Amino acid sequence: MSTYQELLAQKAALEKQTSELERQLQEARKAERAGVIAHIKQLLADNGLTVADLGLKAGAATRSSAAAGSKVAPKYSNAETGETWSGRGLQPKWVKAALAAGKTLEQLKVA
Repeated sequence: MSTYQELLAQKAALEKQTSELERQLQEARKAERAGVIAHIKQLLADNGLTVADLGLKAGAATRSSAAAGSKVAPKYSNAETGETWSGRGLQPKWVKAALAAGKTLEQLKVA
C-alpha cells in the first residue's frame, strides 16, 4: 500500500504531466490553425476571391448567436432624466411611475 507522501508525489507528477500535455495541445492547435489559414488564403488568391466575396466581414467572426445580447434601440425615454427603455422586458420604474401619473406610452416614445 502506498503512503500519503508517495501518493502526493504521484499526484504532483501527474499534474505536471497534465500541464505539459495542455501546452502541447495548444501548440498543436496553433500550428494546425496556421496551416488552415495559409491554405484558405492560398485558395482565395488562386481564385481571385476576397473575404467580401464569401459574404463575411474581414476580421469578424460570424456566429448565429452574434445577434444575441445585442443592444436594441430605445423606443421610450424619460425627458426629465434621460433614461430610456427599448420596450422589451419588464417596464422600468420610471415608466410605471409615468403611467401611474396619467401619461401614455405614446407620450413617452422617442421622437
